[in-house]
Amino acid sequence: MASSGEEPKSGSPGRAGTGTEPSPTADAVHLDTAEDFEVLEEEEEEDLSELPPLEDVGRPPAPPRGDTQPREQGREEAAEDPQEWLDVLGSGLLKKKTLVLGQGVDTRPHKGQNVTVRLKATLEDGSVVEENPALTFTLGDCDVLQALDLCVQLLEMGETALIVSDAKYCYGAQGRSPDIPPNAALTLEVKLLAARDAPDLELLSGKEKIELANRKRERGNFFYQQADYVLAINSYDIALKIISSSSKVNFSPDEEAELLDVKVKCLNNLAASQLKLDHYEAALKSCNLVLEHQPGNIKALFRKGKVLAQQGEYREAIPILKAALKLEPSNKTIHAELSKLVKKHADQKNVETEMYRKMLGNPSAAGAPGKCKDKLPWSIPWKWLFGATAIALGGVALSVVIAARN
Repeated sequence: MASSGEEPKSGSPGRAGTGTEPSPTADAVHLDTAEDFEVLEEEEEEDLSELPPLEDVGRPPAPPRGDTQPREQGREEAAEDPQEWLDVLGSGLLKKKTLVLGQGVDTRPHKGQNVTVRLKATLEDGSVVEENPALTFTLGDCDVLQALDLCVQLLEMGETALIVSDAKYCYGAQGRSPDIPPNAALTLEVKLLAARDAPDLELLSGKEKIELANRKRERGNFFYQQADYVLAINSYDIALKIISSSSKVNFSPDEEAELLDVKVKCLNNLAASQLKLDHYEAALKSCNLVLEHQPGNIKALFRKGKVLAQQGEYREAIPILKAALKLEPSNKTIHAELSKLVKKHADQKNVETEMYRKMLGNPSAAGAPGKCKDKLPWSIPWKWLFGATAIALGGVALSVVIAARN
């Protein structure tokens, strides 16, 4: 296929709590046969998504440290006091409770920092579904479960906390095969081990930049599979900003080419996610950015045609889909979309023609017989009148000539 891009897979998206995703497959040869999801890329430092802000959480004051609550208090005693639970979002769907106090509010990590935590995740029946002694991720980038990303912002250094989360902030309605069923709530036991500033993007090597951008892109694929298109767009945007950031390091031609390939994938997937949210102008912009780099990118051509079709621009959409079909004649998805658009365009033209006829008062076939019936008996066709007039004038001229000769 002439385009650069990949299709997210319907299998297990990997351990979302691990901060790393499974390696993507090779670029797919065909567009999707059902819906149109493909993986994406973006432009400079401009925000293409125009998304609503992600759900965030403020930093409430630290729980009181009265002498009546000694640090060595056990988990059992703490669990018996429901007042110790912090309703993080105010909805009751995400709650946090401190098991072991930390080193103070000033030691809480900040968004953008790389944090390392010890994690243990269990289902409501106590089954352990994940354990990681040193999970590292970028805080605020949604690299891990949203429940973890939101609550770690509230942990003090060294603090151990219990987090109870609704499925909405974990693996949602799809779950994670085979160990986490759909709509499963999780209990997370988390200890904050370290927090440090993220590396300067300008100082990353080409390889490091590619790996970081790919991790964000793959996380976007996970969210797309979960039908969480807002978070998918957020991850693709982060990947694009990494790629577009300035650099003080020289990259090899191969690294430059690979960065461009990742960018194109992110933009293609970004357009797919924006289409899902009916953000047509943003999706059109993403497609155009792909086509600036790769005019023959089939996925971008296909999506651009779909965007224009959604906007009712059938005349512009049809040649774009024809161009995509010319590049891949056997693609059934493009064939079906093009056939549908041609029919819609024909229907649109018929409607417009009828509207113009009514506006201009165009006589209809039904009105023709009526006109014949309404003709007056003395009415004479104009051709007969013209002929009679010509004959009369000819006779007068002939009379004048004869009179002159006499």
